[in-house]
Amino acid sequence: MVDHVGVQVISAARQEWIVPFTGLQPAQFRRLVRLVAERGGDAIADGRPGRPWSLDLADRVLLVAAYWRTNLTMRQIGPLFGVSHSAAHRVIDTVGPLLALTPGRRRRVEQITIVDGTLIPTRDHRLAAPSKNYRYSTNLQVAIDAHTRLVVALGDPQPGNRNDTIVYRTSGIDQKLAGRPVMADGAYRGNPEVIIPYRKPADGSELPEWKTDLNKQHRTVRAQVEHALARMKCFKVLRDYRRAAHTLTDTASGIAHLHNIIIAG
Repeated sequence: MVDHVGVQVISAARQEWIVPFTGLQPAQFRRLVRLVAERGGDAIADGRPGRPWSLDLADRVLLVAAYWRTNLTMRQIGPLFGVSHSAAHRVIDTVGPLLALTPGRRRRVEQITIVDGTLIPTRDHRLAAPSKNYRYSTNLQVAIDAHTRLVVALGDPQPGNRNDTIVYRTSGIDQKLAGRPVMADGAYRGNPEVIIPYRKPADGSELPEWKTDLNKQHRTVRAQVEHALARMKCFKVLRDYRRAAHTLTDTASGIAHLHNIIIAG
């Protein structure tokens, strides 16, 4: 079956398309395109000599962001950009990893990070597992800076039936946060380096007032990571991931990068 490619509907040349499909302002989007170009985004399609891309780099970046934002199928997103569904696949496979989160500069030792896990419904059962959301999911660990609210680290996605205290170690995020104060909820019990709320005594007695007050402050600070996860899931691909599970790391990293640009203004 041959794809019939039509007229391009969405283009980065028209600025009104940029904010709805990326969340970025036009100036931020242009800086992002320049960054992708520096990372090799201008390379020809599939590295094959004589086979240029049918879309320019800005449109390819916009296609990837639009896919992440809307979670349309390839047969839906392709015609919007005037390309075949197979070309849309190639664009996402090639440009998506170039949008990945830039490793942060060395942070001060006293800067606090907050970590939490979120379940990503994932169709690829080679990694996903039945989870408490009653769907096959993966567990994605996300850490933000408590001061700036920017994502500073992501763990490698793990099966969704594993609890946070285990995934914190197996995803590798513990190594990325090593040597820094880390806050998390009570699900991270068993990781002594993580600051978690005080638990009620085993005898059922009430916590002292000072511990109750500290737990309240802990919840207030920790809520920031939950807000960050909610903002990341404005990119609907994280609500129902249909692609191969091994691509989720790059996708989540790219979305974290866009999140940081939006937050940083």
